[in-house]
Amino acid sequence: MNALILAGKQADGPLKEVSDSKATIKIEGKEMILYVIEALKALDFIQKIAVVGDKDRLSFLAKKVDMIVEQGNSLPQNILRGAEAFPEDEELLVLTCDIPMITPEAIRDFAVKARELEADFCYPIVRKEDNDAKYPGVHRTYVRIKDGTFTGGNIVMLKAGTVKKAIEKAEAFLAYRKKPWMLARILGISFVVKFALGILTIKELENRVSDLFGLKARAVISNYPEIGTDVDKESDLELVRKVLAGEGYR
Repeated sequence: MNALILAGKQADGPLKEVSDSKATIKIEGKEMILYVIEALKALDFIQKIAVVGDKDRLSFLAKKVDMIVEQGNSLPQNILRGAEAFPEDEELLVLTCDIPMITPEAIRDFAVKARELEADFCYPIVRKEDNDAKYPGVHRTYVRIKDGTFTGGNIVMLKAGTVKKAIEKAEAFLAYRKKPWMLARILGISFVVKFALGILTIKELENRVSDLFGLKARAVISNYPEIGTDVDKESDLELVRKVLAGEGYR
């Protein structure tokens, strides 16, 4: 299995003034992306690691990963460029660079569960209770469905060739993410209504995503909150700095 880390520049956002590249924000004297790379290198089933981003800005990674791929103009394009560096039939873990608290155990747990599902696309979700137990008071974006209240993770598992198959629809989906009426047209009114009422099931979500992208999509419930704890704002940065400094979080 190979790994692809997304480290493209951020055009805007709360951390833009800290750095235009989350990957290079330093935590305990070390660039954020290095924590993700080290977690991957601790896993015996990871063969190669690629990073997508500004090649000049990420040149310090030249001896730490197998390849650095120049970024595109969007998140889907970055994923596509990275995936094209690997054979289409090989399994690929795609991670963001802003999850410095990720551990080898969390990645292994997700990969093992995902492989058992024999799906084209696997995505982790974490229960609110697990997040609150480990990081009480930390704000995350949650979705309430019939099976519980969850937040999404920052890693997916797929076949490299799957990206090409789904790229156009992924571009459209992201383009409409802030236009509910357009998303409703894509997803279907009944789906949107059930989602709003919190009565959708994980199975229904899996089936809708599978139909939408023409592949077998499955959710993986992870008990590791760090898989969904990314650094998007100053409070997130403060959290990871405390945790990685060994101060814990309470």
